[in-house]
Amino acid sequence: MVDAQIRARGIADQRVLRAMEKIPRHLFIDAGLIDQAYNDSALPIDRQQTISQPYIVALMSAAVALTGKEKVLEIGTGSGYQTAILAELADQVFSIERIAVLANRARKALDALNCYNVAIRVGDGTYGWREESPFAAIVVTAGAPQVPRTLIEQLAVGGSLVVPVGSRHSQNLLKLTRLSANPDDLRREELGGCRFVDLIGEHGWNHS
Repeated sequence: MVDAQIRARGIADQRVLRAMEKIPRHLFIDAGLIDQAYNDSALPIDRQQTISQPYIVALMSAAVALTGKEKVLEIGTGSGYQTAILAELADQVFSIERIAVLANRARKALDALNCYNVAIRVGDGTYGWREESPFAAIVVTAGAPQVPRTLIEQLAVGGSLVVPVGSRHSQNLLKLTRLSANPDDLRREELGGCRFVDLIGEHGWNHS
């Protein structure tokens, strides 16, 4: 998977490649889909959510350029696979999942891999985790109608936020780097088209 789908498509961050080689994706997938665990595609999990395509996980992880010393916020724990990759790359990971059954399942998978540097909260991820901010990186694993300002405000100066932004059917993956104490002082980069499940919450899409 790593050689054919990730390294071959230009992901060169060696820490990301090693993390992707180490974390077994099949542990985060329903038993009936195990034979597809290492395909380069998103797969359904419970409650109409998905586990992201491996290349997209690698792309988002590489974009925030972690060294191992950072505190990271993830919005949308989902299966826990992206969380596990971030746990390999950062010092601490704080992850928010709005669906309790997914959070509980992800916690069990992460514990089985000794990913004890991960804290998971059940709630509205669009509010972020203000008491633990600022974060050196924020990774949003759901598509937003716009970038939640609450998350920009919780980003450390010099830190990066990666978030899919667009319609409910397609998004553009954005990387925003905070350049100063002014939350409007941002460098914006476009990383390509993508499609994620909706970011549901006060500062995202509503449930309808």
